[in-house]
Amino acid sequence: MTNALTADTTFLTAMQLAAAIRERRVSASEAMEAQLERIAAVNPLLNAIITLDEKAAREGARAADDALARGEAVGPLHGVPVTLKDGHATAGMRTTVGLTAWADHVPTADSTIAARLRKAGAIIIGKTNVPPRLRDLQTVNPIFGRTSNPWDVARTPGGSSGGAAAAVAAGLVPLDIGSDAGGSIRVPAHLCGICGFKPTQSTVPITGSYADPPDMPRSFRLLFDIGPLARDVDDLILAHRVIAGADGLDTEVPPAATDEAPEPPLSRLRVAFAPEFPGVPIARDIADAITGFAGAIDVAGAKVGEALPSHDFAAERALFSDFMTWYSQAFQAPLQDSPTLATYLAALNRRDDFIHAWERFFGDWDVLVCPAMMCTAFKHRETGTPIPVDGVETPYWTALSHACRFNLTGHPAAVIPIGLDRDGLPIGAQLVGRRHCDLRLLAAAKALARLTDGYVRPPGI
Repeated sequence: MTNALTADTTFLTAMQLAAAIRERRVSASEAMEAQLERIAAVNPLLNAIITLDEKAAREGARAADDALARGEAVGPLHGVPVTLKDGHATAGMRTTVGLTAWADHVPTADSTIAARLRKAGAIIIGKTNVPPRLRDLQTVNPIFGRTSNPWDVARTPGGSSGGAAAAVAAGLVPLDIGSDAGGSIRVPAHLCGICGFKPTQSTVPITGSYADPPDMPRSFRLLFDIGPLARDVDDLILAHRVIAGADGLDTEVPPAATDEAPEPPLSRLRVAFAPEFPGVPIARDIADAITGFAGAIDVAGAKVGEALPSHDFAAERALFSDFMTWYSQAFQAPLQDSPTLATYLAALNRRDDFIHAWERFFGDWDVLVCPAMMCTAFKHRETGTPIPVDGVETPYWTALSHACRFNLTGHPAAVIPIGLDRDGLPIGAQLVGRRHCDLRLLAAAKALARLTDGYVRPPGI
């Protein structure tokens, strides 16, 4: 096939590339070769993709071309190369969760996520780097080493979906599926200048997707969600439609949400904004960017107001930490402060109170625009080392405080890029909406993203 595309296919969105393949403007094999060439050139700088199956990638692309030649019906991601965060099981491709003990673990079956992507026509070409057990603000582990940010290799892409965000931002793939138990999709999306989405809790099955070693019982019954990272909101919408909904195995996931919604006119949107949260530090450039974005939304015709619920933000953050600690240590040796069942049930009641407060808030507002994190991409450091925020050394885990509360309450939250800070590093806005209104939130995110420059290619990459 003669390549009818003159543009670099490696920076097409997943939807654009799928359309180009379906319309025979480029073959899946040509697109795959371009992607593999880019990975060979750029990935050594970043260490984002840590398992790559070039043979299977090329075979998958040839099979995609053959299916088109036979006139077969194809899925919405037909022929599109994708990677998966190294916590999703992939048949015949190793899945390590960043743990030395699982360095050679090769699953015999796909996770639900992998199976659904393949059914949609995607070609899974490899896995992206994670911290051990998917638990860090940065992405480094003893098997594969450290992943760097394509905007500045001296800085982190975030964690725990840091490899995924770096790969997407650098044009190594158009789409990756991450996971998020405290900001692990949204923080890397913000730090790398791309889009990411954490759905309503228990919307996407976690069957075969690990937050712990794959031989352990499931610990996370709350907090842990699965969602896409991409360079465009349309890709988030498509990927969410592909992966969401019951699989008959994860007993906590209902049938796929039916909140389909067209992109709303801005004049009908009620947009609350918060440049900072009570008691949570924030870099001035980020707060100013959120305020400026809210001003642009106002000028575009939406109803805009600075507003937040009036509940105790510090108590909400502390409750998230309690749940994270309990789940993380559930199968370790009992600790002195291990909760009793009564303590756990009382904590669930307090969680209900915070959910109700946010749901009342979203009765008045369609979307909250707020920071995703307290700073832009920070320089690599030891886990737990303080992080500077406008020159003030700030406790390491405070960096989760804008994102993690929506893991506690289960609200859907997306991140879209809205600009750069004074050092030329990306700033993302976190967009939050009512529970079980995922596609409505993403439709609003698409409308609001039109007021930004969208994804910007990192300089020099």
